Amino acid sequence: MLRSNRQLSFSFLDQHEETKVGAREKREIVVRPIGLDKELRDFCQRRLRGLALDDLAERILVEWNPRMRSTAGRAIWPNGLIQLNPRLVEISQEEVRRTVLHELAHLIAYERHPYRRLQAHGREWQRACADVGIPGERATHQLALPSRTMQRRWRYECPACDKSFERVRRFKSAVACYECCRDSHGGQYHDRFRLIEIRLPV
Repeated sequence: MLRSNRQLSFSFLDQHEETKVGAREKREIVVRPIGLDKELRDFCQRRLRGLALDDLAERILVEWNPRMRSTAGRAIWPNGLIQLNPRLVEISQEEVRRTVLHELAHLIAYERHPYRRLQAHGREWQRACADVGIPGERATHQLALPSRTMQRRWRYECPACDKSFERVRRFKSAVACYECCRDSHGGQYHDRFRLIEIRLPV
């Protein structure tokens, strides 16, 4: 199990965070964090309990993931896991705070609408952003994080609606067009809509 990170101190984690956002950092950051972060978890739990989302508050975990490169953060529902890029601490405390709340809003949106297919940054997420204190949040930000380009080697096309997309990795099992299966068979897999696999030239 990953150990909890206790090497960093963020001013926004104070109980009176509303009056401290933007304050001078308490301690100079000299290392990148790694593992589970109890303080950030407590920060998220306070927000969730204030919104009467106690079940999610019990599940929530925040983890610094050193394998993340170009992505600032990631939310995994229903697990209730937020993963953060350790390089965020080299940008600013405010960027850490904003990213935590951005990802927390994703979890809140899915927790409130567990049986709906949501747009990643749709109105449910936007409402959750407002509820956690970042109204008007943008879907993406230009951060000074290294990027990695991976060549997409596979294209998948639906034989019914002609929609297609490309992937870096090949699907290991049969996959059908979700929208066609949803519209014709209640979301259940049907071989009629099995995606056609095309290998792209290198």
